Amino acid sequence: MLPLARFNAFIQQHQLFDKQSTILAAVSGGVDSVLMATLLHACGYNFAIAHCNFMLRGDEALRDQQFCKNLADEYGVPFYTTNFDTTKYATEHKLSIQMAARNLRYQWFEQLRQQHSYDVITLAHHQNDTIETILLNLTRGTGIAGLHGIKPRNSNLVRPMLGFTREEIAQAVADEKLSFVEDSSNSSVKYARNKIRHDVIPKLKELNPNLENTFQEHLQHFAELEQLFEAKLEEIRKTAFTYHKGEVHIPINALKALSPMHLLLNGLLKPFGFNDTTTNDVIASLDKHSGRRFEAPLWLLILDREKLIISPKGKNTASEVFINENDTDVAFGIYKFNISKAELPYEIKREPMVAAVDAGLLVYPLVLRTWQPGSYFYPLGMKARKKLSDFFISLKTPLHSKSEIPLLVNGNGDIIWVAGLRIDNRYKITAETKKIAIFELTESA
Repeated sequence: MLPLARFNAFIQQHQLFDKQSTILAAVSGGVDSVLMATLLHACGYNFAIAHCNFMLRGDEALRDQQFCKNLADEYGVPFYTTNFDTTKYATEHKLSIQMAARNLRYQWFEQLRQQHSYDVITLAHHQNDTIETILLNLTRGTGIAGLHGIKPRNSNLVRPMLGFTREEIAQAVADEKLSFVEDSSNSSVKYARNKIRHDVIPKLKELNPNLENTFQEHLQHFAELEQLFEAKLEEIRKTAFTYHKGEVHIPINALKALSPMHLLLNGLLKPFGFNDTTTNDVIASLDKHSGRRFEAPLWLLILDREKLIISPKGKNTASEVFINENDTDVAFGIYKFNISKAELPYEIKREPMVAAVDAGLLVYPLVLRTWQPGSYFYPLGMKARKKLSDFFISLKTPLHSKSEIPLLVNGNGDIIWVAGLRIDNRYKITAETKKIAIFELTESA
């Protein structure tokens, strides 16, 4: 008999779908997906079959494709299929064949789901797939998340066969005399998962014949452990993270208080794309390497004097922008400068984002740029020049921010305004000033 009650019980326990749901079933033609499609049909669910031909196995792949079409016809359900040039895709995207095939099929399944308004996509993973995934994660290096294996639901992807072992599926298919097709590549040990399936797990089962049951008992513990870990990370984010203009700031003292430090810091940094090596380097640098920078694909991590700063890359990508005499506004990275003129008398505003200077001293074109080593100016109220680096230190400006702050530079090379902080004393409005130039800084993004 088909294990209908057990199949439905697992679906209901994990709230995967119900009799009103529309289902897109991913079917390869193998024993696992054939039983899944058969159970969906026998239980009266509203489903369609989707099959991918990765064009890797010649006539065998065409056989599988036709088999799945025949299965859909037998059950009277819609059938979707597509052919992928997997080898070309893998080469273009610098991926392994297995990873290329995975990306292609999941992208296509989701396109179908949206196009035809299916509620869920069912995949035929079972308990043995979970064991293989956990062992793969352990061999490649994993955090706590890698120990729970394959979840019954991941967004619109659901796995109603996770309640069965490979042996139970094979037995049910044999008992019902169901037809299926064999993928010859499944027997090859050149793929890591197959090597674990054919070489590693049989050895483990010699030590523990009930390996599947043992893993199943521990999966819930692993999942609960992950929940506790994520709750702790969220608590740290709420109490220690502050957010400023798209950046994340974490006090060094809060990092030093983490226990266990490596595990928690690694969990905090992972969503930004930083790896375990970066975590080790950050910990080693906390007391002695202020200013050290670490890079992930999309984020920059800076170890500042009193805090760790995680900043999105490319916030201000401008290098130099010229301002001509008749310009009224210019863009500089994420900033916008509005430029206007005024006559005396003029009331000077105590507004850091506005600079009013003596227009008669300006030499056009002006230049907008960022800090460079050796840059100096005469801060308002001072007659002696001061290096910008020293000026930033005196204001306790974060180390990375000095390369983000716009500088308004005169045509003769003088810094007129350290935008948002201080104008140069030489360009202030005096009794001799006849015309005034006003520069207002705003963020455009």
